[in-house]
Amino acid sequence: MLNTATASSTPLLSGLPTARAVDHHAFTVPHLDEAIAFFTGVLGGELCYREGPVEDSSGDWMTRKLGVHPRASAQIALIRLGPHTNLELFQYTAPDQLASPPGPNDVGGHHLALTVADPDAAEEHLRRAGTVRLGPSDSAFAERRRWFLTPWGTLFSLRGQGLRTGRSFMPAAVPYTNGVQRALGLLGVDHVSYTVGDLDAATAFFTDVLGAEPLDSSQDAADGPDGHWPPGAEQSRRVLLRTGPTANCELIQSGTGALRSRPPRNSDIGGHHLAFFVDDVDAAAAYLREQSGVVLMDEPETITEGPIAGDRWLYFSTPIGIQMEIINMPDGSLPYETQTSARRATPGDLRWHDRP
Repeated sequence: MLNTATASSTPLLSGLPTARAVDHHAFTVPHLDEAIAFFTGVLGGELCYREGPVEDSSGDWMTRKLGVHPRASAQIALIRLGPHTNLELFQYTAPDQLASPPGPNDVGGHHLALTVADPDAAEEHLRRAGTVRLGPSDSAFAERRRWFLTPWGTLFSLRGQGLRTGRSFMPAAVPYTNGVQRALGLLGVDHVSYTVGDLDAATAFFTDVLGAEPLDSSQDAADGPDGHWPPGAEQSRRVLLRTGPTANCELIQSGTGALRSRPPRNSDIGGHHLAFFVDDVDAAAAYLREQSGVVLMDEPETITEGPIAGDRWLYFSTPIGIQMEIINMPDGSLPYETQTSARRATPGDLRWHDRP
């Protein structure tokens, strides 16, 4: 289903050439079936496709293209979560895999923030599903943001509507696509958060290189200093950014008590990357090649078989420790679409600086 918001004629003012939107957030999980079951059966996501194994039994393709051990192997699933967000889930096997994910204070920590119509009803839905709640339920803290753990230990939070103003993206009520979404009252993904080693450098990379829009921190004042942080996490500096027309990204400075100062690899549990939809992968790659600290992982490549044949893509590493990807998907003519009614979220006609 294409987004129905009307695009403006605003050109790309700065940042990544031909960018339209965040395409997906990717996370490496211990068990892919478990993660699919949770994101679909508890959070109401839609499984679009699975693929794999992605591997190279004798060469160095996995290292060149994905930055992992040459004998690593990956199984992948794409989940649409709400009207605008795709989640790409990886299950890796790798000889050098780290099985313990980073914590919220560690470099590489991350969480997913969801907006729901009724936090009380959403929490009851999650409790019935056996989801672990963090922190007290009878404080003002609970009225601002509620924290939970997935079965494998990834943080996510719930918040209601209307807590933020200004130019940040705010998920709005749309028709639910399934009964689980209705029971949760899911409106969409509010933001994805990453803990970084140098907040100032990370913010500069997002704004100067990618073209993200920094948002006034006072816009989030209703969340409160206590409500924002998961119970027991160290409070530190953070920045909220508008990343394209339909996504926000939060960057958090790693805490003084951080146990890890290096981000996880894609193949480690808790590994992750951030992908951007661009009209011209080669033009975006040429631009990135000139940016300080950016390393392209080989050259752009077009997938020739499988559920997303026709996808042109390229990973790149960044000087701030977050691995990223540029892709161009020929949505509407992908092979997986013949097998299911589920569809990836796409930017439609929207461009990076549009503000629907």
